[in-house]
Amino acid sequence: MLKKILVANRGEIACRVIHTCKRLGIATVAVYSDADRHALHVQTADEAVYIGAAKATESYLNMDRILAAAKQAGAEAIHPGYGFLSENSEFARRCKQAGLIFIGPSPESMDAMASKSAAKSLMEKAGVPVTLGYHGAEQSLKKLEAEAKRMGFPLMIKATAGGGGKGMRVVRAVKEFQDALAGAKREAKNAFGDDRVLLEKYILQPRHIEFQVFGDAHGNVVHLFERECSLQRRFQKVVEETPSPFLDEGTRKHMGDAAVAAAKAVNYVNAGTIEFIMGADKSFHFMEMNTRLQVEHPITEETTGLDLVEWQLRVAVGEKLPLSQNQIRQRGHAIEVRLYAENVEKGFLPVTGRIEAFHLPQGEGTRVDTGVRGGDEISIHYDPMIAKLSVSGKDRAEAVRRLQQALAETAVFGLTTNLPLLRGIARHPDFATGRYDTGFIERALKNILITPSLPALAIAAAVADELSALDHATAGTPWTADGWRLDGQHGLHFIAREPDGSEHMLHVTGNTRAFTFTLGGMTHEVRAEHLGGSAWTVALEGEIQAAEVLRHGADRQVAFDTQSYNFLFTSPYAPKSARVADEATHPVSPMPGRVVAVHVKPGDKVEPGQALLVLEGMKMEYTVKATVAGVIAEVLGQEGELVEAEAPLVDIKPDE
Repeated sequence: MLKKILVANRGEIACRVIHTCKRLGIATVAVYSDADRHALHVQTADEAVYIGAAKATESYLNMDRILAAAKQAGAEAIHPGYGFLSENSEFARRCKQAGLIFIGPSPESMDAMASKSAAKSLMEKAGVPVTLGYHGAEQSLKKLEAEAKRMGFPLMIKATAGGGGKGMRVVRAVKEFQDALAGAKREAKNAFGDDRVLLEKYILQPRHIEFQVFGDAHGNVVHLFERECSLQRRFQKVVEETPSPFLDEGTRKHMGDAAVAAAKAVNYVNAGTIEFIMGADKSFHFMEMNTRLQVEHPITEETTGLDLVEWQLRVAVGEKLPLSQNQIRQRGHAIEVRLYAENVEKGFLPVTGRIEAFHLPQGEGTRVDTGVRGGDEISIHYDPMIAKLSVSGKDRAEAVRRLQQALAETAVFGLTTNLPLLRGIARHPDFATGRYDTGFIERALKNILITPSLPALAIAAAVADELSALDHATAGTPWTADGWRLDGQHGLHFIAREPDGSEHMLHVTGNTRAFTFTLGGMTHEVRAEHLGGSAWTVALEGEIQAAEVLRHGADRQVAFDTQSYNFLFTSPYAPKSARVADEATHPVSPMPGRVVAVHVKPGDKVEPGQALLVLEGMKMEYTVKATVAGVIAEVLGQEGELVEAEAPLVDIKPDE
């Protein structure tokens, strides 16, 4: 077994690899950029080496610096994690040249699968089903448009290099093709340094199903069953589960056999994933191979009882696979959700900022993989994923309930996250019955984001917690702390403000254990008992409920079993902020990023929905569009310029 490895990555995957290495007694070396000096993965490793500026090209993508760090630390091997250099065949070759073991597949296998076009041709020869499309080398607009018309619409434009939803566009009509192609090529160039694309027939009501494969240097290849990855936004996965609720045993075996055949076709060694697209008729087609460990590997581990990182380490030093195909068993059901710093209601835009406080669930069958803590920053430089939350149960019904409960107990204070989306998916009836496809989130988003009205019981729990805090703050003196005001009736006034802006004025009298509060003209009697930490028992008009109350500043989260409620608890005397910018006539940047294209100039006439500028940041592109008709008075954001979130980009003089 290896004695010391360097982990050429950051965040939760670096922490994940380090965890297995510690269990096996392997020393670990972390690398870090300026943005990650105090990151969790740096503090978790046995030692750490600085590799450069926050920009990934100057640190985590800089091969020279990573190889120098490995030499400096005396590492024998490099684990690339996922993303960054994990699927870079040149890096794998340079590791070998430097006398280092690359914990991943051979450069030749990566090269064979690096181009989606070449991979599809190879899969056709291996007898693996592939989707109808154009995978050719000619990339002229004339050729691609002709192939698109030949195939018919809708179709998908996909970057031939990389993955993660970058350089992908769905085109539903020929009039959309040129703009979609330009955007896909530009995004692919920025993400992968390669703007080549392929065209594929777009399968209606598709499901995205992948098989975990593993090969060793002795010619053995196995699969470790499938993962259902159909719940996506912007072609990026949000929820994954195993086993797939859509597959029957016959289809599962057929797909598993195809996945193994695909891996054998490239003499594959180490961990990889064969990704398939499946139609409603259960016909399936090869999409691509990810030549690395996947983000969603924890749910495979939870249902097989195996440590995939340990398998990677053993295979990398020449050991045979620990198990043969007929020895691998899958038990129970597991679901993983990805917690992102993003604003779902603004088109899933990534969000930057400080995580002021972070509370994670600890229930039975719950696993959390994260690389951040309270106090850490989510920056513009890297992916905005905060954590992966996985749950497992004896069957899917138990796993879904545990997911609902775990999400209710999860809290992130300080920035906007996709928690409301995840909670809405977990309680949606179509998710409960497994009736979804890749278009589910887009179709059902409004219903998913509907949250139950704030109940009096949740307010009662928050009031009990607040009174307890005031008791401690004032040490038994009359309540005067933190701007809360006593009124003439010897009580307190609070405001509970919901995320949609709804406000509930409360008048509270009594003490922590027994109090009344008036809400909407009705008076409620409450008895409460603090069980320690964030745990309370609250009795409201005879209804007794266990509650968890989490707080940070004015933010409150109250959870009852599988349901949680978020709101602000403020004083009615606190000043309200007002937004002065007119975003209609002065469209602003929805995120920090770089202006990569400007489509207008002063004097141009614009209509609602017309593209103004294109921004690139945090691994995605976003087109800023006009919301009013008018004339461009001034363009404030220039191509190549870095802009902050909320920065005005265009000045529009609206039509009279």
